[in-house]
Amino acid sequence: MMSAQEPVVTVDVRALGKVAVLMGGTSAEREISLMSGAGVLAALRARGVDAQAFDPAERDLHELKEQGFDRAFIALHGRHGEDGCVQGALEMMGIPYTGSGVMASAIAMDKVMTKRVWIAEGLPTPAHVRLAPEEQSPEAIAALPARLGLPLIVKPPREGSSIGVTKVLEAAQVAAAVEESLRHDPDVLAEAFIAGDEITCPVLGEGESAHALPVIRIVPPEAGYDYQNKYFTDEVRYLCPSGLPEHEEREIQRIVVAAYKALGCRGWGRADLMIRASDRQAFLLEMNTSPGMTGHSLVPMSARAAGVSYEDLCLRLLAAARLDVAPAAPRE
Repeated sequence: MMSAQEPVVTVDVRALGKVAVLMGGTSAEREISLMSGAGVLAALRARGVDAQAFDPAERDLHELKEQGFDRAFIALHGRHGEDGCVQGALEMMGIPYTGSGVMASAIAMDKVMTKRVWIAEGLPTPAHVRLAPEEQSPEAIAALPARLGLPLIVKPPREGSSIGVTKVLEAAQVAAAVEESLRHDPDVLAEAFIAGDEITCPVLGEGESAHALPVIRIVPPEAGYDYQNKYFTDEVRYLCPSGLPEHEEREIQRIVVAAYKALGCRGWGRADLMIRASDRQAFLLEMNTSPGMTGHSLVPMSARAAGVSYEDLCLRLLAAARLDVAPAAPRE
């Protein structure tokens, strides 16, 4: 199936000013963020942008204001980078930034809160159970298979890149899966497992201009689509075009744009989904508001299928940087 090509966007590079590429940070996804940031930095410089690397783990964010940066490309992943914290700091300093604002970033980082929004909007997402710290009794943990069926997925609700995720095949494995999740988050998210095709779909734009890029179908090795295989091996096959029937791809794109808009996202994002093999129903798993930009990353792959190079994608995202609230005029 041929995907629609993205329109050509002309960007005045000089108007972008001095740009900080925020990368690294303190989250469990620091290593991936450094890889994403290095790619973005090289791409922007190749297009003539005055871009500089900035690692919030090594420098105080206030230096952005002190050193006269005009805008920021957020290539941070995970906590303190993708969860609204950095976005809030940039709002306070009046420095426009790429991607979603404070509220959408904070909600999307929390998979339970994301599910609550999607459920309220009537969007499909797997059945789940959240166990807060006071709800993690041995009895409650042991009851998860009866509540959700087997297999099931156990994961920390506020991590990404498959960190702390376990597929539970039998009841005896639940306690260990919860223990692994708790290494990364005080809450635990257990989710019904959806057997079928694993897919992802990026979105660009905001509001009525928000639109989906081509769907990517992910075919992992037998070991699964884990952190190592996502970023450090070539064992995973990525199909773009997806090979799905055209009506399925269009429906997935519709659902993904609705999910993106329901969370209030802007700029860009990427939704991960499963298609249930038994009836081809798509289920939303999560929304990434600062997706990876590494050599293995999926937004650039999808963009290429729509006729947008990595460099042009970075430039488009940077040109769309803005604030939630325009800075107030100084008092006289």
